[in-house]
Amino acid sequence: MKIAIIGTRGIPNNYGGFEQCAEYLALGLVKKGFEVIVYNSHNHAYQEKQWNGIQIEHCYDPENKLGTAGQFIYDLNCILNVRRQNCDIILQLGYTSSSIWNWLMPKKAIITTNMDGLEWKRTKYSQRVKRFLEFAESLAVKYSDHLISDSIGIKKYLENKYGAVSTYIAYGANLFQNNEDIVLKRYSLIPFNYDMLIARLEPENSIEIILDGVVKSYTTRPFLIIGNHNTKYGNYLKLKYSKHKQIQFLGSLYDIEILNNLRYYSNIYFHGHTVGGTNPSLLEAMASNSLICAHNNDFNRGILGEDALYFTNDADVAKHLINTKYEDCSFQSMLAKNRKKITDLYDWNIIVDQYIEHFSSIVNK
Repeated sequence: MKIAIIGTRGIPNNYGGFEQCAEYLALGLVKKGFEVIVYNSHNHAYQEKQWNGIQIEHCYDPENKLGTAGQFIYDLNCILNVRRQNCDIILQLGYTSSSIWNWLMPKKAIITTNMDGLEWKRTKYSQRVKRFLEFAESLAVKYSDHLISDSIGIKKYLENKYGAVSTYIAYGANLFQNNEDIVLKRYSLIPFNYDMLIARLEPENSIEIILDGVVKSYTTRPFLIIGNHNTKYGNYLKLKYSKHKQIQFLGSLYDIEILNNLRYYSNIYFHGHTVGGTNPSLLEAMASNSLICAHNNDFNRGILGEDALYFTNDADVAKHLINTKYEDCSFQSMLAKNRKKITDLYDWNIIVDQYIEHFSSIVNK
């Protein structure tokens, strides 16, 4: 079976969740004997045509010159290229800038789309952009042969809004075990004496609520923010909290070993995402034995259940920062249950097998 993966900036991952999904999934599929093509931006740091047995197709991507409009051109170029590849299945990760071109997809290939989160609900977008994203979502449903939901919440949403059947397949994570506190020395950190978050610095990820809580708590422990802060919103946050030296903006980090060690040795790991399905960084925090304090919503509760702390406002954040110590034995059961969820439900080998089962079933149909 020949499978193409489109809709990401490419692999190896140095950007975000869908890129990570593409990387782990492609590696797993190749190991199981599948022929796999992954589409990369021509600006991607990796410029070779093969990576660990995966065929890499580089397509022209003018996003660095045109901004968001460049994403639409890049997706069009990927679709025009995949028309020549004679694939059995095209796995489309997301739909934001590709669904308007889906009518150009090759007719002989089966199109299955991972529908991501509810993009049109993100607060960073204007009403005009939100209307377009909702339209793009409807196009993805219309032109895809099959749909994948990465959370039960998204699956129910697609059923209720479009009457569309989708296959539930979550993101994956690997249980982290190679913890080394040598990573902490690089950042002058003491084990379990700092708190952190990893996220894109966007309003719907509750960054400001969390940092307001840090200020309100009067704690002096370092608070690490990992994510690209060289944006309009990032600059706003840096200016607002510039007088609070415990708040440290570390920028983007993609080395999974460094990230896992920082998560492993944190006191509290905050997860503020309010929109979307199963978030990769949340699963990785669970896999890294982190004590998680998550925004209280159905998406996060669907993954964590009762095995986390929750917040809805900055007062909740402050309360947890003041009263919570990772080494408190009352939290150990929560940590163990989250690790078990990773091994039983979200291990990448399990997720890859679920994708293979999905691909086999739709080809047989």
